[in-house]
Amino acid sequence: MCQKRSMFKLMTQQEREHLKQRCGGSWKLVLRYILVREVNCSRVVAGPGHSIVVTTKGDVLSFGANCWGQLGLGDTEDRFKPCLIRSLQGIKITQAAVGSRQTMLVSDTGSVYAFGTGSFVGTGFSDTADHITTPKIVESLKGVFVVQAAIGCYFSAFLSREGQVYTTSWGRTDRLGHSSDPSDTEPRLLSGPLEDVLVAQISAGNCYLLMLAYQPTGMTVYSVGCGLGGKLGHGCKSNKGTPKLIEHFRALSFNPVSVAAGTWHAAALGDDGRVCTWGWGHTGCLGHGDEDCKALPTVVQGLSKVKAVNISTGEYTTFVVSDNGDVYSFGSTEYLNLVFQVRSLFLLIHA
Repeated sequence: MCQKRSMFKLMTQQEREHLKQRCGGSWKLVLRYILVREVNCSRVVAGPGHSIVVTTKGDVLSFGANCWGQLGLGDTEDRFKPCLIRSLQGIKITQAAVGSRQTMLVSDTGSVYAFGTGSFVGTGFSDTADHITTPKIVESLKGVFVVQAAIGCYFSAFLSREGQVYTTSWGRTDRLGHSSDPSDTEPRLLSGPLEDVLVAQISAGNCYLLMLAYQPTGMTVYSVGCGLGGKLGHGCKSNKGTPKLIEHFRALSFNPVSVAAGTWHAAALGDDGRVCTWGWGHTGCLGHGDEDCKALPTVVQGLSKVKAVNISTGEYTTFVVSDNGDVYSFGSTEYLNLVFQVRSLFLLIHA
């Protein structure tokens, strides 16, 4: 079954054996890891002002605000309907990540393409290039086969085919996961607790990163970065400069299969369909019937009769998709974020 997965096909025999060893020595466990990776691949991504759609054929369409060239269409004009990025012809894109003024795309050959604001980290782009309006390859990652990219406010993160995580920083805040000169903006490997752990998914918030880690005994979640509001999930509001395991999932008998890092709050989806949220609870975005902060993952009781299959988080919003196709949302209704035509600034889910 592994032979049918596109990620596996492009690996050398030596790389396959290495992945097998990291997965616990079983091809069945390798397949499980690959499937988790594929399930968490982002093909439709909405940012603060623009959106990206990746088709099953690997084509990319973009629409929305474009003042920095973040649509990749060769200009800075806004678009009000999806437009094909024609400069990517012949390149098959598998995943997309968006920030407020930038976009990154990952190809099936492990390359990363970036466009938008010129202040990209570790790209090799000129600092004077304010607007990058067409996709350009990120040279500093050419030695890494990337399968997922994530963009925070002051950092970017990249997940390799081997399950390793690389982070960069704009140099305006503390480094995430590694210590170096603030002017050094090259991607650096996260090691420490993750050295012998396979990461299957990454999700970036404003100033923190969540990592869904694969282990033969089950999935776990690590976090790193700013702990304001308890969004790292460790029961405190302290910052973490290196990845730390969120241990509270064990106490909940919660096996996470997907994570979503919002701007100030986070969510996790369990293999049994339960949803946990934690972090800043402003406008009820955690779904617990209040606006309190939660420094530990907490099961959303208002969804106790719902089997969730997908989750997504925004600035102060959370969306949950159930197994029957229903969509549940909670948090800020400003600008009709939740689609409910109500006047109040927040809507809470009650059990």
